[in-house]
Amino acid sequence: MKTLNTIIFLLFIQVSATAQSNQLKWLDLELTNYEYPYPVEYLQLNIQLQNLKMAYMDVKPENYNGKNIVLFHGKNFNGAYWKTTIDALTKEGFRVIVPDQIGFGKSSKPENFHYTFQQLANNTKMLLDYLHVTKTAVLGHSMGGMLATRFALMFPETAEKLVLENPIGLEDWKLVAPYKPVEWWYENELKKGYQQIKDYQLASYYDGKWKPEYDEWVNLLAGWTLNSDYSRIAWNAALTYDMIFTQPVLYEFPNVQAPTLLIIGTRDRTALGKGLVSEDVRKTMGLYENLGKQTQAAIPNATLVEIPNIGHLPHIESFDQFITPLMKFMKQ
Repeated sequence: MKTLNTIIFLLFIQVSATAQSNQLKWLDLELTNYEYPYPVEYLQLNIQLQNLKMAYMDVKPENYNGKNIVLFHGKNFNGAYWKTTIDALTKEGFRVIVPDQIGFGKSSKPENFHYTFQQLANNTKMLLDYLHVTKTAVLGHSMGGMLATRFALMFPETAEKLVLENPIGLEDWKLVAPYKPVEWWYENELKKGYQQIKDYQLASYYDGKWKPEYDEWVNLLAGWTLNSDYSRIAWNAALTYDMIFTQPVLYEFPNVQAPTLLIIGTRDRTALGKGLVSEDVRKTMGLYENLGKQTQAAIPNATLVEIPNIGHLPHIESFDQFITPLMKFMKQ
């Protein structure tokens, strides 16, 4: 039986969530009414028979040390969540390039697009060519880890170093979870609102421990649900779910040539398709305390830094424990 204090706490959480959702800001499809931490520029792309624009931040410090790094965002995020990472890296003289991939953030949301990690990597290479950047480190978080790996495999002459922060795709979910068509993912996205988004992040990212600074990353997704064209966002999200599920990169880890740093919050349990399998199978998925070690063994010249009791977002949840090994690796 719940104690009075527990009931009061749960009511407080519910009231707080309702108040927060009632204060949501309507966001347009390309976040023109949301300010990023640094100036945003755009690269015009003509790909897949359509004209699209790719948003990016290019932050070059006055004390530029000649070294560059590209930051690849995760699926539920955009370039803005890299602010503290950009601040720290530029302070040490690194040029930091932060694209929003097509379908995300301030970049175009196509009505139809064939999403592949190869296409997104190629888009990023076109951006680097446009900026005349020939050598760079690449850092990917979550879905961005899959993309950063694909980029390093496709462009080994460009990728000097590879950093993977709690990447997804360290296991092949389609071996244990049934395939669901894009329409299924689309219908799931259409059902999402503020509370569903927060509940997922609370449970999956932060182990039930919420901090006010996490609100922004919920609001950015939930604000889109207020848009009458939210179906466009939902459709792109469904297409990228299909990309993630059907295009594993882990089988090519042995081919990675770049020195690699794995930063792994071991409390993470992120895995696609958990809701589609039995409880027994679910318990075997997303075990990052094992996946980090397996990935280190698979990638030549890989270093593993584990962060105990931290989940899917080390650079948000425990920035100091994230930035220290990253900076050490970048300066080597």
